Amino acid sequence: MKSLVIVESPAKAKTISKILGKDFTVRASVGHVKDLPVKEMGIDVEKDFSPRYMVIPGKETVIRELKKAAKDADTIYLAPDPDREGEAIAWHIAEEIKNKTKEVYRITFNEITKSAVQEAIRHPGSIDIKKVDAQQARRVLDRLVGYELSPLLWRKVRRGLSAGRVQSVAVRLIVDREREIEAFKQEEYWSINAEFEGSNKPAFWSKLAKYRNDKVDIRNTEGAEAAVADIRGSRFILSRIDRKKKKRNPAPPFTTSTLQQEASRKLRFTAKKTMAVAQQLYEGIELGEEGAVGLITYMRTDSLRVAAEAQQAAREYIGTTYGKAFVPEKPPVFKSKASAQDAHEAVRPTYMSNSPDAIKQYLHKDQLALYRLIWNRFVASQMAPAELEQTTFEISCDTAQCRGETVFRASGSVVKFPGFMALYTESTDEAIDEGEAILPQLKEGEELTLRDLQPKQHFTQPPPRYTEASLVKALEEKGIGRPSTYAAILSTIQDRKYVQKTEGKFSPTELGTVVNDFLVERFRDLMDISFTANMEEDLDRIEDGKKKWVKIVRDFYQPFHEKIAEASALKGKVKPEDIPTEETCENCGKPMVIRWGRHGRFMACTGFPECKTTKPLEGEGQPREPETTDEKCPVCGAPMVVRSGRFGKFIACSQYPACKTTKPVATGMKCPLDGGDIVERRSKRGKFWGCSNYPKCTFVSWYKPVPEPCPRCGAPFLAEKWDKTGNVTRICMNKECGHKAEARKEEAAAG
Repeated sequence: MKSLVIVESPAKAKTISKILGKDFTVRASVGHVKDLPVKEMGIDVEKDFSPRYMVIPGKETVIRELKKAAKDADTIYLAPDPDREGEAIAWHIAEEIKNKTKEVYRITFNEITKSAVQEAIRHPGSIDIKKVDAQQARRVLDRLVGYELSPLLWRKVRRGLSAGRVQSVAVRLIVDREREIEAFKQEEYWSINAEFEGSNKPAFWSKLAKYRNDKVDIRNTEGAEAAVADIRGSRFILSRIDRKKKKRNPAPPFTTSTLQQEASRKLRFTAKKTMAVAQQLYEGIELGEEGAVGLITYMRTDSLRVAAEAQQAAREYIGTTYGKAFVPEKPPVFKSKASAQDAHEAVRPTYMSNSPDAIKQYLHKDQLALYRLIWNRFVASQMAPAELEQTTFEISCDTAQCRGETVFRASGSVVKFPGFMALYTESTDEAIDEGEAILPQLKEGEELTLRDLQPKQHFTQPPPRYTEASLVKALEEKGIGRPSTYAAILSTIQDRKYVQKTEGKFSPTELGTVVNDFLVERFRDLMDISFTANMEEDLDRIEDGKKKWVKIVRDFYQPFHEKIAEASALKGKVKPEDIPTEETCENCGKPMVIRWGRHGRFMACTGFPECKTTKPLEGEGQPREPETTDEKCPVCGAPMVVRSGRFGKFIACSQYPACKTTKPVATGMKCPLDGGDIVERRSKRGKFWGCSNYPKCTFVSWYKPVPEPCPRCGAPFLAEKWDKTGNVTRICMNKECGHKAEARKEEAAAG
């Protein structure tokens, strides 16, 4: 008896093949095999939005090989990832290899471990058509929006633009935040800080908490000076000491969202990078003689559930490593949010024997960093709470000149038992306070000596721009997108040049603001946050079997299509107003203005069309504010940044000109000759890609490499070739292979 298992990833196939042994053949589909057509909408609106799926160009060879393998097998198992996309992949594969004489089973597992995979084989199921319908509804909705809205943007704003149903709402969050920042009116306020000393050292700092029987509300220099004059020279009594014992519970294990947030804060990973590295850890890493091993559970999840066996293994590890005191009486239970898909567990390590230090020699830098983060978070989540003793001093002014009750307050805490904090504490997006005071051993009622009194000026701050972490958090809290889509949303809105990221923070481009304002004005429902969140809930209800996908799509499409027609009837283009300047035209003497054009802002004469004088804005074409990277300078240790120069982007030390270290921008792909980084370079002939180990390695390509394995020979990447008409072909760099396939233009643009 020979069985066939079909997965979507070659790396996953390798790991599962090792687990199942010689009686199983494991093949990879290399992602989706069918999709809507590239050059037309492919949806029959009049026939219940019936989608027309086609074999993705380049996947013909893959399908032929899968059909042949299926013909030779006695039993067939479809094992793509356990989510909507995976279910759709399984459904399309089943359509292509179906055979009336053979049963095709669907199997899923939350982790690629021997026990999980073998258990799935023992209890196979069938394709969940409700989950397929949910994915189909999302795909159809997004295609309808893209195919009807993008041409409208071409006509009304600028050629080449596109818009997405969910991505446009993410852009709106960033635009709205920027306007909050612009509208923010800064206000002055003051704090009064006092340093006291009692019968025991050390001296400690405290903050004015109550002034003249009221909360502190000092708005200017005069008020601060008056308060200091009132307080200075007074007698002070330690009027109250409050000691409280507190327990601090650990954070739950990671979901997709919290993993992306914490990896952004602690590791400076983008959401896209986090998911790419997590995928590698999930699908399997070669651990020497042991072979490929899946190191973490499935990384697309919003559930906090942890299997009982995993909790027990963690408890045993904690007891052995940290001691019995660090093991809680009962395993903790973390409550998932109501909308969570509880079929999956939280993100956790698969084997407690594979600690980060035990396997670090098999992981590259990014894999080890992310695996250690996941390991520490999970183990800490199963540890005992930390025990703290928090002490608060209240110091009262005991002199008539204070004119009413005036109180200073100082707080400090002591860790009595570290619990989970011995391993891990969670980061936050908020600014960290200056810290709590180290308080001396003093007695209530004793007199204190005022050593120093300092007024300090402050200004209220506008809401901060979104970081990757805080934007993912906002998307999750507002119900925009799902765990599998956060990284793609963030990448897409940057690729489309609607937002930019400077020093790790998002702001809208002028193009993004123009497109956003047009969409908000003309497509209020589409751009409404609660409407988008409700649509996500509708997709969940389709998966639950409580709603039909065609009705959901129809209810959305009819009013949307009417809005498209209304907006199409409007005359003229949408563009920002001209910005007046004090400059005059050198040819006709009329005023010059800053005008909006196809390639951004430029200077133009107001005498147009009689006078066609234009010139670039002063500073246009100069390098933008550099974008920080995760790298450190190998010479001085300062952060490396991305800069733009005569020959394109490159990575340079942020301490230039003091340090002139530079390097090319890596593509994330490895050289097929010696394993070095493939980097982007430029010459007088134009852009090309080569090995970072040049001149030792002479690998070079005039075609852009893309991180997609060759479906024919398994080479780790393909190259993208554009012709003069704008058609895109992806070719294999292995000359003996000869694979060539037409690529979808939206894929090429995103790459």
